[in-house]
Amino acid sequence: MNSPADELRCQRHLFEVPADISYLDAAAWSPLPLGVRTAGEIGLLTKSRPWSYPREAVPAWVERARASAAGLIGAGSDDVAIVGAVSHAMAVAAHNLAPIRGGRLLRVADEFPSLRFAFDRLAAAHDLIVEEVARPSDGDWTAALLAAIGRPGASPLALATLTPLHWTDGSLIDLDRLTPAVHATGAALVIDATQAVGAIPVNVTHWRPDFLAFPTYKWALGPYGLAFLYAAPHRQDGVALDEHVGNRPWAVGARRYDRGELNDPVALPMAATGLELIASWGVPAVAARLRGLTDRLADALATLGLPIAPRTLRVPHILGLRRPGGWPAGLAEGLRRRGVYASERSGALRLSPHVWANDDDLARCVDAVRDMLDGRGFADR
Repeated sequence: MNSPADELRCQRHLFEVPADISYLDAAAWSPLPLGVRTAGEIGLLTKSRPWSYPREAVPAWVERARASAAGLIGAGSDDVAIVGAVSHAMAVAAHNLAPIRGGRLLRVADEFPSLRFAFDRLAAAHDLIVEEVARPSDGDWTAALLAAIGRPGASPLALATLTPLHWTDGSLIDLDRLTPAVHATGAALVIDATQAVGAIPVNVTHWRPDFLAFPTYKWALGPYGLAFLYAAPHRQDGVALDEHVGNRPWAVGARRYDRGELNDPVALPMAATGLELIASWGVPAVAARLRGLTDRLADALATLGLPIAPRTLRVPHILGLRRPGGWPAGLAEGLRRRGVYASERSGALRLSPHVWANDDDLARCVDAVRDMLDGRGFADR
C-alpha cells in the first residue's frame, strides 16, 4: 500500500484549466497537458519549416509512441499498430476474424457505435446471432454477462465484443472475471478500452484479447485522430484496410495494420508525451486518485437524494447518475453556465474527473446539481 507521500496529488498545474472551471468530462475528451501542447507546437514547426526540422526525425517518434502505448497495456511494441481511430481499429479486427457460422456475437445493450457497426457487418456475413445483454436491474453487468455466456441451450459463443465499463455511466464490466469465461468457450474476444487506458490498469497478457484498441484523446491526454490497436501474436498475419509501403507483409508484428501517412510530426509527439506522462505517474496511482474524487462526489450527491450505484459496481474514474423520472432537458448546458462541464449519455449524468480536478471542482459540481434539484435553475454566472 502506498504511503501518503506516494499518493498522486492534483496535477492542475500541468494544465490550462482556469480556477473557476470544473472540467469533469475526461470521458468525452481531455484538455491537453502543457507539455503535450508544446510537443504539438514543435510538430507544427516541423511541417511549417521542414528545412529547419527535418522529417527524417519523425519515424523515431512513431516507435516512441508505439512503445509508450504498448507499455500502458502490458504489450510489446511489435504487438501494437498505429491507426486513425478506434472505429478504424475495430474495422481491422472485424476484417480479420472468421467466427463460426450461426454462433453468437455477445455484447452489452446500448454499446458505443464503433464497437457495433463493424461487427454488425461481420455478423450478417457469418449468420451470427447478435445477443445484446440488457441493462441489469441491479446494475451488475458482470453477473448478467456471465449468465449469458454460460446459458444452457444457447448457440455456441463465437465472438464477444466487450469493454471494461459501460461508457454511458461507468458501470463496471469486470473483465478479470469475464475473459476466462469467454476463453473457455473458444470464442474470439475484442476489447474496446477507450474508457480505460490511462485511467485504470489494462493488461493484455491477463485478458488475452484477440484485438484491443484505445484512442489518445480521452484518458491518455493526447490528440484527436490517433489510436492504437493491439493484435495478439496469432492475429498479426492478417490484412490491413489500407495498404502502403510501410505495412506490407514484411512488416513486423502488428505493424501490418499501421495506417497510411503514419509519420505525423504533430500527433505522434503529442501522443507519446501524454502516454509517457501517465507512465511517470503510474496508472495504479492515477486510478487511486480518481477513485477518491468519484467517491467524494458520490458521497456528496447521495445526500441530495440521488441514487448512487454501489462502489463495487462502478469504476474508479467515472460516476454515472440516473434519476428516477430522468433529468430535465438542457442539463449539460445548464451545468456549463455554472462552470461545470460534464456529459449526459443515454439518460445518465456522466461525471469524469481526471488528475487536474480538485476539491473546489467537486464542490462546484455538487452545488450546481443541488440548485437544479431545488428548482432554482441555472442563472448565468
